[in-house]
Amino acid sequence: MRALFDLCSGFIYSQVLLACIRLGLLERLAESPSDAGELAAALDLPRASLDRLLEAAQALRLIEARGGDTYGLGSLGAALLGNPAVGRMIEHHSALYADLSDPVELMRAEPGNTHLGRYWAYSGNERPDRLTGADTDTYSDLMAASQDLIAEQVLAAYPLRGHRRLLDVGGGAGAFALAAMRRYPSLEACVFDLPSVSERARELFAGSGVAERSSVQGGDFTSDPLPGGFDLVSLVRILHDHNDDVVRELLRSVRAAIAPGGVILVAEPMRETPGAETVGAYFGFYLMAMGQGRPRSARELASMLGEAGFSSVSLRRTSAPLLTRVLVARAPDRR
Repeated sequence: MRALFDLCSGFIYSQVLLACIRLGLLERLAESPSDAGELAAALDLPRASLDRLLEAAQALRLIEARGGDTYGLGSLGAALLGNPAVGRMIEHHSALYADLSDPVELMRAEPGNTHLGRYWAYSGNERPDRLTGADTDTYSDLMAASQDLIAEQVLAAYPLRGHRRLLDVGGGAGAFALAAMRRYPSLEACVFDLPSVSERARELFAGSGVAERSSVQGGDFTSDPLPGGFDLVSLVRILHDHNDDVVRELLRSVRAAIAPGGVILVAEPMRETPGAETVGAYFGFYLMAMGQGRPRSARELASMLGEAGFSSVSLRRTSAPLLTRVLVARAPDRR
C-alpha cells in the first residue's frame, strides 16, 4: 500500500522539492538551524503555508525538526546540496512538468513543439550547427554542472591508461575531456560538438592549463564526418538523446574515423539495469517530451555496436548505475 501511495503522490513530492530549491530553504538551513517564524519572514511566506512546506519537507527527509519550532537540514537535503547538479536538474524539470500536464495528449501528439524540446534546442532542428550560444548556453551549463560526477564514474569504470588521443563526441563544454586529461597527464583530447558549444570547451581548456594537449572541432555529428586518428572515442550521455537511425549512423561514423584497434566508450543510463529499473520510466517520458531519443538497454547498445563493426563489447561496473553505465568495444586492428 505504501508503494501505491507513493506512486499517487509522486508529483506532489516533486513540487515540494522544487519549492525548496526555488526558495533556497535547504541552503539557508545548511548555514544554521532556523526558527519557523524567522523562516516565514525571510522567505516571504505566510506562516501557514510555510508550516505545510516544512511538514512535507520533513516527511521527505529534506529537513528535520531540531526541537520546538526549529528546523535543520535533513539527510536527503544534505545529499542534494552535496550534488549541485541535482538541484539544477530539479529546477529545469518545470519544463518537463508543463509537457506532462496531459501525458495522454503528449503520447498521442506528433513530436514537435514542446517546452522541453525548446530547452534542448538541437532537438528536431534541421540545422543544429547554426544554433548560437543564446540557443545552447542554458543546456550546456546544465550538462557541465553534472559532468564531474559522471566523469568520476566513467573514469573509474574504464581507466584510460594506454590511450594517447581521446575524441569526445558531443563533448559539450569539455568537462569530461578535461577530467580525463587531468587524470592522465599524457593524454591528448579533442571535443567535437556544435560550433556554439565547442567554443566553450576551447575557453575551458585555455583557462585550465591544458591548451597544448587539447583541441576542439565544431560540427554536427548527425551529418558531418568525425576527425580521425584517435585511439579512443567517447560518447558520454549522447546516444539516448537520439533516435535509432541517428545512433546507428553515428556509430558507423565513429567506426570509420577511429584508429585501427581503437576503443569506443559509451556511457549513459540504461534500461533494464538491476536495482535501477526506474531509469527506463524516467528517461522514456523525458525523451518523449524532448521529442527524440529513447533509453536503451546494454544489450540493445551492444547489438548496435556489433552492427557498426565493433567487437569485444563489455559492460563495465559503476558504483552509481542509476547515473550511468559504461560499455566499451574495440574496432578491428585493420581497416
